[in-house]
Amino acid sequence: MDSSKLERTLDKMRQDWDERARENARFYVNTERTDWTDDEFFASGERTVSEEILTDMINICQGKDPKQMKVLEIGCGAGRVTRALSGLFGEVHAVDVSGEMVAQARAALKDRPHAHVYQNNGMDLSVVPGGNFDFAFSTIVFQHIPSRAVIENYVREVNRLLRPGALFKFQVQGDPTLQTDADDTWLGVPFSDEDAVRMAEQCGFEPRHRHGAGGQYFWLWYFKQ
Repeated sequence: MDSSKLERTLDKMRQDWDERARENARFYVNTERTDWTDDEFFASGERTVSEEILTDMINICQGKDPKQMKVLEIGCGAGRVTRALSGLFGEVHAVDVSGEMVAQARAALKDRPHAHVYQNNGMDLSVVPGGNFDFAFSTIVFQHIPSRAVIENYVREVNRLLRPGALFKFQVQGDPTLQTDADDTWLGVPFSDEDAVRMAEQCGFEPRHRHGAGGQYFWLWYFKQ
C-alpha cells in the first residue's frame, strides 16, 4: 500500500471511530444493545476475560503470577475489556485510534492507576512506553480494519514489544464473504488460515493454535519466537 493511500485509510479509521464514539460508543464497542448501563457494559468485559483469558491461563501466564505481568491491549475502545484486564493483571497498557474512545476509556479507568491508555495512529505502537510485555490481547478490533498492511504492521509492533516466548492472542475476520468495500471500517479484511500462518511467520511469531477459520471470529495464538 502506498503511503498516501495508507494515510487516507488511517485518517478514515480515526474519523469513523470518533464519530461512532460520539454517537454511541458503547453500542459500537459491543453491539448486543444500545442502552448499556455502566455495570452491564463492564460486566460484558468481565465475560470476555472469563471466556478468552481465564480459560487460557497456561498459554497466557506461562507460570507467571498475573499480578506480576505487564499486558498490552490493542483497540481498547471505551475501556470495556481494559477494565476487566486491570482487575486481573498487575500492569495494563492499551491503545486506540480514536481520541473520543480513549477519553471514555480513561474515565472508565480513573480508579485503576496501573492501567494506561494511549491514542495511537491506528497501525503502530510508538506511543507505548517500554517493552518486555508478558502478553498481548485484542478482540473485536482487527475485524474492523480494512487494510491487511495495517494489521500486519500492528502484529510486527506487538512482536517488538513482547518478551521472547510471550503470547499475542487476537481475533481477526475470517469470513471471505463479509468484506464488501476496501474503505469500510466496519467489515474489515478477511484472513484465511494460510494468511494467518504466513503473517505469523513473516512477523516473527509461531502460529501455535488457531480456531474459527472461515468465520467472523477467527482466533489466533501467536507466540513470539
